[in-house]
Amino acid sequence: MKKRRRKKFKTFFVLFLLFCALALFQTYFQQSPPHNTKTDPFADVKKYSSLIHSELEKYQLESYTSVLVALMQQESHGKGGDPMQASESAGLAPNTITDPKQSIQVGVKHFQRVLTYGNQKKVDFPTIIQAYNMGKGYVDYIAQHGGKHSEELAKEFSLLRVKEKPNLYTCGGNKNNFRYPYCYGDFTYSTKVTKNMQLLVDSVPVTKNEKTTGESF
Repeated sequence: MKKRRRKKFKTFFVLFLLFCALALFQTYFQQSPPHNTKTDPFADVKKYSSLIHSELEKYQLESYTSVLVALMQQESHGKGGDPMQASESAGLAPNTITDPKQSIQVGVKHFQRVLTYGNQKKVDFPTIIQAYNMGKGYVDYIAQHGGKHSEELAKEFSLLRVKEKPNLYTCGGNKNNFRYPYCYGDFTYSTKVTKNMQLLVDSVPVTKNEKTTGESF
């Protein structure tokens, strides 16, 4: 009888240890995030996709929604009250706009102006993207220099503007700034936005059920 009791006790003890081990194992994996989980770097800007699309529809330009999303990613990553960084294009001081809806309205209008002007001047699309950053004057400059954007031409244009207002365009006096001495705009802007457009295609899509920021205004 004693041997049977000991055997039953050992069996019970082993089962108890297995149960505890399984419980700990399950708890560990419930608390530990999966290692293969990927965050979407465009998550914040995609929240504005619906609003951007609606604003572009006013100009029959809704096919450029992904372009504007990529622009916003470069400008702000979807952060702040002026996610399109459109204050200056409206003739205001930087970050004067504090309402994202107004920022998108002004940003889309600015894009529509440089797109229309760029098409009239027969420049390539990278020039139009760069002109969102450097203004319509860049379109004129490229039209006079072959019609195709390059970072070298963007540097030349920037330097012309710096020479016109050397006390304004100083890169904050930081000679280690990658733009220095080309402190008017960002001569790499078109390259960066184009890369954003490519990455956007591969990023996690916004589902139809996901509420957009635009719907909250």
